Amino acid sequence: MRKIDMIVVHCSGSRCNHRYTLEQLRHDHVVVNGWRDIGYHFYITQEGVVYPCRPVERMGAHALGYNAHSIGICYEGGLSPSGCISDTRTPAQKEAMKLLILRLHREFPAIKTILGHRDLPGMQKACPCFDATKLQPLLAS
Repeated sequence: MRKIDMIVVHCSGSRCNHRYTLEQLRHDHVVVNGWRDIGYHFYITQEGVVYPCRPVERMGAHALGYNAHSIGICYEGGLSPSGCISDTRTPAQKEAMKLLILRLHREFPAIKTILGHRDLPGMQKACPCFDATKLQPLLAS
């Protein structure tokens, strides 16, 4: 079993007024990137539906250098209708993300850190387009 001590939050980098389905995500990761599967462990749609993607027992492909000991969560969105970086999470996505993090922390009590993709050293991205470190208090529950 992997030793998991971190959650890394991502966004799909899609405009909030255009749907980016699980099927599109899979296509981009498998066909476009040439990966075997979706790199994230979970995907949260605008409606707050949480889709399991890569099994947590398997190393993700979402945060180079951190995949071995992290779980990757991606939410649909991250860009405003005009394409600007923005926290586009719907109330349903925020609630689903919170509940997922709480569940993962119960299952993996060694999780001590929540970071956004942008918070990793050397990362030059805005992803997940909000300050994911503000979710850290969920781990104190």
